[in-house]
Amino acid sequence: MQLPVLNDASSHAEHGKKGGCEASSCGTTETQMDAIPDSIREKIQNHPCYSEDAHHYFARMHVAVAPACNIQCHYCNRKYDCSNESRPGVVSELLTPDQAVKKTMAVAANIPQMTVLGIAGPGDPLANPERTFETFRRLSEEAPDIKLCVSTNGLALPDAVEELAKHNIDHVTITINCVDPEIGAKIYPWIFWKNRRITGVKGAKILIEQQQKGLEMLIAKGILVKVNSVMIPGVNDQHLAEVSRVVKAKGAFLHNVMPLISEPEHGTFYGVMGQRGPTPEELQDLQDSCSGDMNMMRHCRQCRADAVGMLGEDRGDEFSLDKIEDMDIDYPAAMEKRKVIHQAIQAEMDSKRLEKTAKAEQQKQQPKLITRPVLMAVATSGQGVINLHFGHAKEFLIYEASPEGVRFISHRKADQYCGGDSTCGDGESTLQLTIRALAGCEAVLCSKIGYEPWEMLEAAGIAPNGEHALEPIEEAVLAVYKEMAVAGKLDDVPESVRAVA
Repeated sequence: MQLPVLNDASSHAEHGKKGGCEASSCGTTETQMDAIPDSIREKIQNHPCYSEDAHHYFARMHVAVAPACNIQCHYCNRKYDCSNESRPGVVSELLTPDQAVKKTMAVAANIPQMTVLGIAGPGDPLANPERTFETFRRLSEEAPDIKLCVSTNGLALPDAVEELAKHNIDHVTITINCVDPEIGAKIYPWIFWKNRRITGVKGAKILIEQQQKGLEMLIAKGILVKVNSVMIPGVNDQHLAEVSRVVKAKGAFLHNVMPLISEPEHGTFYGVMGQRGPTPEELQDLQDSCSGDMNMMRHCRQCRADAVGMLGEDRGDEFSLDKIEDMDIDYPAAMEKRKVIHQAIQAEMDSKRLEKTAKAEQQKQQPKLITRPVLMAVATSGQGVINLHFGHAKEFLIYEASPEGVRFISHRKADQYCGGDSTCGDGESTLQLTIRALAGCEAVLCSKIGYEPWEMLEAAGIAPNGEHALEPIEEAVLAVYKEMAVAGKLDDVPESVRAVA
């Protein structure tokens, strides 16, 4: 069977409105990194939280030095001494600046691909300015090869911009969930402002004004700004496209729309009151609707405030205070080692990027398929290749293949099915939860997969595929997509596309 093709590239326009790649976000044809200026690319090319490409290669860490917060959010419940939850606001150990510096240097020496140190809580870093800036001051002096970042709700941001600039912090994330105080009042029950607790619309209005003022001041200083927004169905989901438009107009270069974490066991107001989070489809639709206004971040893991390692993993237990206490770190020697490793990684990334660009140009010369988009899940441990056993995956990366190419969509967490011994997982329930997490996907690409999950995936309408081990993810996804087209599995094309063809 031949591939169904469509020679007129313009005839795919209607199809691209729903589910297909858009020019600003397609992976194979144009990535997030391709769409930004070289001056910004140079700043973020090894920043795993700011670059979709870098998150496959480089690690990050957060240090929990900021316990206090100056606002209350209905989606937040800060927990201390908690090791069994992976979400913002949760930490196992609160650190002093001295402890944070020692831990950072220990991590950087032992995980040389770590490039970024961020302070993101468990409260708000700028509501704890002495602890936050003492940590930054020390690290800028003692570990100058590490990028320094801060994440803030923005309430105290305008007063902190000058100090941030002094410490060579050129990446700041602001959480902006709305630009309308009426909506803000539904998200923030109160703010603490000028020694008073202010509630309702009045409090939300002050917060929004401070956020926007701080954003403008950061841009004027040449500091890169990423905006985080939590998607809350029925509250701000219809409003976030406007947020994206506003913050882009003021100079933010990246927007990260995250799903509300709403499980009641976390003890948040929204969770207790039954506020649901968005479905993967709702989140993707909103991200796509915003992507026309600015670059969208889709690889966020909503990390703990003490996360360590690659995105999607947490090695914090390896660097607890008692374990680093006796470590003797020769950081000048570690910096030399890190420099060599970073150069090697960057060379590999540059090579792959050039190869990817060349293949994308070749792909443009090929006639387009008359096929619908398909979601595929990928098991990977990094480096941009398929290199993980299905049963060992704690998360899957979700890619969309369409006639326009391949693009990264999101990640989905899953319970690890196989522990690596003779008893794979804790039974059928764990596997069923994993399969449920992959709803909407039509294929799973992994390095290996056992008979039981193979059968259960097929029964769920998800095709398992272990034939592309160690291959680049996007190439493998595109190859499987073409195989599906040849097999006639993508013939149910929307009438709007067929009519144009």
